[in-house]
Amino acid sequence: MSTTGPTSHDAVTVRVDGEQPYDVVIGRHLLGHLPGMLGERVRRVLVVHPAALATTAETVREDLVAEGYEAFLAQVPDAEEAKTAQVAAFLWGVLGQADFTRSDAIVSVGGGATTDLAGFVAATWLRGIRVVHVPTTVLAMVDAAVGGKTGINTTEGKNLVGAFHPPAGVLCDVAALGSMQRHDFVAGLAEVVKAGFIADPRILELVEAHTDLLTDPAAAAGSPVLAELLERAVRVKARVVGEDLREAGLREILNYGHTFGHAVELVERYRWRHGAAVSVGMVFVAELARLAGRLDDDVVARHRSVLTALGLPVTYRGDRWEQLLTAMRRDKKTRGDLLRFVVLDGLGRPARLEGPDPTLLAAAYAEISVAAGPAPTFV
Repeated sequence: MSTTGPTSHDAVTVRVDGEQPYDVVIGRHLLGHLPGMLGERVRRVLVVHPAALATTAETVREDLVAEGYEAFLAQVPDAEEAKTAQVAAFLWGVLGQADFTRSDAIVSVGGGATTDLAGFVAATWLRGIRVVHVPTTVLAMVDAAVGGKTGINTTEGKNLVGAFHPPAGVLCDVAALGSMQRHDFVAGLAEVVKAGFIADPRILELVEAHTDLLTDPAAAAGSPVLAELLERAVRVKARVVGEDLREAGLREILNYGHTFGHAVELVERYRWRHGAAVSVGMVFVAELARLAGRLDDDVVARHRSVLTALGLPVTYRGDRWEQLLTAMRRDKKTRGDLLRFVVLDGLGRPARLEGPDPTLLAAAYAEISVAAGPAPTFV
């Protein structure tokens, strides 16, 4: 992974190394980079987008047509409703009717669900065509669009069907974040905070110093602080996935907080935002590591203080343990019946905890439990 400094357009490029290297460009007004990422051979492009971004997608399509491409639009449901076999089949049908070949490409415009879906369809159409992601949320920019993991959901769990398929490039236009709803924006910051705990403590310092700014999307989008946070989080992910695309070892650290977080999402039938669930998941594994004698009290307390300052949840209702345990056993990080958790042995020191004692798990759950009641307003 390598980086280059700001260009004349104040864009920063993070290179993701590996078998199929690609660039993640972070800045403003970045559509001029799109033809270069698509490459010279591509002639047809399918722009996949949710309804809320129809105008943006049309702008992308018009730019592509002006560059000589034959461009099509495909509208998909918003959020997790897009990540189904039925929606994937719809997109396969569009590609087939438009005679897309291996020399053609998909461009995704939207949040993490859109990039996950579009990446999966690109991975499976003719066993793999090019895809460029244009993420429009914090979560998509720092997580879903970078790394080449694609997937759809089933009734049994999240992202259980998928493929590893690196994009040809990623364009992160910071200006797009200014119009986000506050709760969606802050939920995406949970993944940025995660990068701080597992690899780059400077992220935590920036968040702690600029909490007021970071809870106001319009103000944050115009600030160099947000651009630096995005760059640092992308750099963490780029380093990891550049060394380990297929989760052979190192990449597993990116799942910090996700085993418990994905279980919350499933139990809540995806009514919780991903970042909110991961926020609680990080506190859970921090407590688990503390009870296992691997993490100091002050680092656990810092989890709670940083996440709470952003308005993210750090507790969960105390009457769902058996359901959560069942969901965690289905998680893709589980090996057989052996539960595996990414934990910390210290700030920036991720490690693994395999098969923890059931009483230890229950004790960690007790540390984050509250009386059952209405869902937090944040989620």
